Amino acid sequence: MASSLHPFPFLLILSCLIFDVSAAAVAGFNFKEATISEIQAAYANNTLTSRQLVLHYLARITKLNPVLNAVLELNPNVLSDADYADRRRIRLDRSRFPLHGIPVLLKDNIATLPPLNTTAGSFALFGSVVPREATVVSRLRSAGAIILGKASMSEWAHFRSINAPQGWNSRNGQGRNSYALSGGPCGSSSGSAIAVATGLVTVSLGTETDGSIICPGERNSVVAIKPTVGLTSRAGMIPISRRQDTVGTFGQTVADAVAVLDAITGFDPLDAEATEAAAAFIPMGGYNKFLKEEGLKGKRVGILSQFFFKYTKESVEHYTFNAHFQTIKKLGAILVDGLEIANITTILNPNESGEAVALLAEFKLSLNVYLKSLVSSPVRSLSDVIAFNENHSIEEKINEFGQAIFLAAQNTSGIGEPEKAAIRRMARLSVDGLERLMNEKRLDAVVFPGVEASTVLAIGGYPGITVPAGYSADQVPFGICFAGLRGSEPKLIEVAYAFEQATQVRRPPQIT
Repeated sequence: MASSLHPFPFLLILSCLIFDVSAAAVAGFNFKEATISEIQAAYANNTLTSRQLVLHYLARITKLNPVLNAVLELNPNVLSDADYADRRRIRLDRSRFPLHGIPVLLKDNIATLPPLNTTAGSFALFGSVVPREATVVSRLRSAGAIILGKASMSEWAHFRSINAPQGWNSRNGQGRNSYALSGGPCGSSSGSAIAVATGLVTVSLGTETDGSIICPGERNSVVAIKPTVGLTSRAGMIPISRRQDTVGTFGQTVADAVAVLDAITGFDPLDAEATEAAAAFIPMGGYNKFLKEEGLKGKRVGILSQFFFKYTKESVEHYTFNAHFQTIKKLGAILVDGLEIANITTILNPNESGEAVALLAEFKLSLNVYLKSLVSSPVRSLSDVIAFNENHSIEEKINEFGQAIFLAAQNTSGIGEPEKAAIRRMARLSVDGLERLMNEKRLDAVVFPGVEASTVLAIGGYPGITVPAGYSADQVPFGICFAGLRGSEPKLIEVAYAFEQATQVRRPPQIT
């Protein structure tokens, strides 16, 4: 099998570190925890260049990635891209291009043209060529961002095997949580979150079908935004379900995650139905204006405490969340406690809700369309991928993990009456559940711990923002998720930003 990492960037790093020590010469700049605004201020003051920043990230990846397995592949052209950004900067209106010269990592199921691969972490797609890069990538480039490379992920977005650990893929091995190396990073956007948490990059893109942005955001103590389905284009994303898939953002701060979100939203004719429906939600001037320290004032925030937040009174989590609720209240929010979403146990059970039935059929259909669209590829259908895995069982660890989900999906035959009924059932559960609760209680947002209600958001296409909330007795991070109905990102950003600014919970991992 071919190597999963381009060797050229590492040779380039060594030569650049020998002949160009400028990255180490930026006195007083905190590379590891630098935010987009701090980086842009340093650019404006001519105390930092994009080349210096990229060199720092490359050196840090070289040092830490063998332990973390967060980065799957590096862009061999990243230094020339950084130099181009430095040359262009003097001619730009900086206020209009907040991402100019900012490196971004992409989850490996987001399409990029060669020399970068797009493989969903699987050898089956290594060397395949996409017809065009993903729309969100084109928009990042138009905003002046630098594509640093591809982040590791759970193979096939954790939709191949029931037994494979989250954060594992055949190309890169097991991704590791930098706060507790023995703990899981969660998936499937694991590498995107690990990299931001450890300062391998400032911001990254992830994708979610059910929990794959929210969960790694929580477990790696970073901010994660899972947008309304359709707010960001999925064109060029290796799919699971067009009904549930969404592309979102990671940052160490709410402001950074929002800056990237602003760059990638909008109508896309290549994903017309979903993005046209969601385009009405996008505010004039974008989302940055909702970063308000007083954003919680007057907000009605519902606490889903009848089913979640069930911690022992002696636990760190119990004490921490109670303290956070008091902070939210002091910031002017109206807390509505004791709430429960109707039929929550049914919603959280994929077999009872219909999610499992629908996703299997949707995955086969959408993956086959994606694979057939490729310019070149070793595989052209789900059945080809299954056969590839059997023929490369050692590399793909078929004996250890199997491919039960793939086999179940292959046995489906389109969207028939069982699948249609499952989709209708999820729609009804959403209307009778979160939508009815928020409308009856006149809520601006609901709050739940970490990823525990991600399926509520997944089946309804609803947005959520996870913010670091604390650290367990074992020092594993946990988060708080603010969620709402479709298109409620402005309110969620106000709430999440105000909470973050008041609490300042996040601390960097000890790994250096």
